[in-house]
Amino acid sequence: MNALEISGLTKIYRTKKQGKVAALQDLSLKVASGEIFGFLGPNGAGKSTTIKIVMGLINASAGSVSVFGKPALDPQARVKVGFLPENPSFYDFLTGREYLQFVGRTFNMTDEAIRNSADRLLDLLELSQAADRPMRGYSKGMVQRLGLAQAMVHDPDLYILDEPMSGLDPVGRALVKEIIKDLKQRGKTVFFSTHITADIEVVCDRVGIVAAGKLRAVDTVTNILQSGVEGYLLQISRAGVVEELLVEKSQLQQTLADLLSSGAIIERIEPKRKDMEAFFLDILANQSAAGR
Repeated sequence: MNALEISGLTKIYRTKKQGKVAALQDLSLKVASGEIFGFLGPNGAGKSTTIKIVMGLINASAGSVSVFGKPALDPQARVKVGFLPENPSFYDFLTGREYLQFVGRTFNMTDEAIRNSADRLLDLLELSQAADRPMRGYSKGMVQRLGLAQAMVHDPDLYILDEPMSGLDPVGRALVKEIIKDLKQRGKTVFFSTHITADIEVVCDRVGIVAAGKLRAVDTVTNILQSGVEGYLLQISRAGVVEELLVEKSQLQQTLADLLSSGAIIERIEPKRKDMEAFFLDILANQSAAGR
């Protein structure tokens, strides 16, 4: 069973100046249980609009969303979801620990379960020292990490994370990436939006690219990176001298045969490929050239 299914999602806004504006247009995708799916797009592409509809914060103009086979707004489906909004805003007079207790109670967790989960998550997200301070004194990065903690407190099966690395320093970003990969190891499903291509490369199984409210491409990260191989860097040893050669993809087999016949030793073969950013920019360029 898929963890998340989005079918024909459309969102039309009406404005005085522009009339009807399509924020989403017939967007459909499926996220399998146990995978990490990256939702990649530039600012204003429709990522947050999609997530807000999934979470029931705004209504779709058309289309449907299901979570583990049930309508997304069904209470039995919602209890399985952990949600981190793009810009988390909490009751800042509460301490971090008190807020996690509040969230845990909304999911009918026992006091002992809340205490154990909160202690573990505060430690995991390096917030233990600030756990009993009011959140009004937290930095943006600390608020972001607490936002992830509150999404995890009830141990859901599906995580919907809107720009989870936003506002984090390099150490915080690395920590959150490791947590996301650990969730997958535990059989959880993660759907997260981002405009940072490097985040997708490191943690995702598949990626969907959205631009101007339309889903432009969906593929595995492995396929994208493999299809982007443009050539190979060879490190060879001849007569005790180490050399490096850059070989076009189409010439690899013939070059290897020539080198081996000449007595060269192949020390290393490294593919030179387009990265996720290049693939992403190509999609945007094609979309721009074709028009909306």
